[in-house]
Amino acid sequence: MIDLDVRIVRLGPMSVASVRAVGEAPESDAWGKLRTWAEPRDLLADNDSHPVFGFNNPNPSRDRKDYGYELWIKVEPDIAPSAEVQTKDFAGGLYAVTECRLHGDPKGSVPEVWRALWEWTKSSEYTWRQDTHELERVRNPRAGEEELVLELYLPIREDA
Repeated sequence: MIDLDVRIVRLGPMSVASVRAVGEAPESDAWGKLRTWAEPRDLLADNDSHPVFGFNNPNPSRDRKDYGYELWIKVEPDIAPSAEVQTKDFAGGLYAVTECRLHGDPKGSVPEVWRALWEWTKSSEYTWRQDTHELERVRNPRAGEEELVLELYLPIREDA
């Protein structure tokens, strides 16, 4: 079992700008769309004010090679959408959070760390809440792929 450092975080409601790509490896395409839109607006310069979250949409499956990846960046509620960018309201919620490197993490690959976080809930006072997306927050959106650190956000609820 992977030794995880897990913290509990409550994300507040937020308005987000959303981009999505579909393919065999859509993460890079989604990042390209987000950068093209967000950099001229200087949104990637302040990761605390404008955090970036991503998730599979739709998830990969055994039946098809293509899957989707969606990225969100927190924005002001009055930001105007564009042809490539939609705006959405995110309700927030309670999350179990751990981190891993995209490449070369001694804990294992991103999917392995996700599995360990899901397993962590089985021995905690929390239950995995499967009615919303699991999120991957990019700690530094300007980092290169080899240095990229993700915070994995698993939606949870406290057991009664």
